[in-house]
Amino acid sequence: MYVPPHFREDQVPELHDFIRAAPLATLVSSTPAGLFASHLPLLIDPEPKPFGTLSGHLARANPHWKEATSGTEALAIFTGPQAYITPAWYVAKQETGKVVPTWNYAAVHAYGTLRFFEDEASLLRLVTRLTETHEAKRAAPWAVSDAPADFVKGMLRAIVGFELTVTRLEGKWKMSQNRPPADIERVVEGLDRDGEAAVAAVVAKRNRGRR
Repeated sequence: MYVPPHFREDQVPELHDFIRAAPLATLVSSTPAGLFASHLPLLIDPEPKPFGTLSGHLARANPHWKEATSGTEALAIFTGPQAYITPAWYVAKQETGKVVPTWNYAAVHAYGTLRFFEDEASLLRLVTRLTETHEAKRAAPWAVSDAPADFVKGMLRAIVGFELTVTRLEGKWKMSQNRPPADIERVVEGLDRDGEAAVAAVVAKRNRGRR
């Protein structure tokens, strides 16, 4: 991923927090038939250091796991808040007109090697962790154990689990850090007016002290 210095984020805890907040990944790997991509939620564990491990599962019917055998290098892409930035917000629009549109976004790329597993005990632990993670904020969380045991066994036979040991982790927060303070202020205000409060908040945070 192309990451100019002013957009770079290298702090591993920050990158892990981003993954936890935006867990739906695009998992891309090379196969004999070419590149293959799947979209699925992943869990991030901090071990082994320095970059940790991602885990998730694929449908057994998905050819991805058969084509991308264990040991295959893969890339998991996570994306966060994003929005169009109009040049009408920039001071130079009135002064010189020498401005162009852009797009603000945040992304994390995790590279590593895949290991697939199919044993029932490991799959049950994985789906239980995924469920507990995403049900945690609900007033009455659903649990895997709420479903009949034989039904759960059947569902487990329909998936294949995997771990991706992360060997490289990149973060990019393209949030107007290359603009002068007056432009940053206008971008935040403009995004708020356009209903893009999430992106406005990230722009403000990433440029704190420059506004």
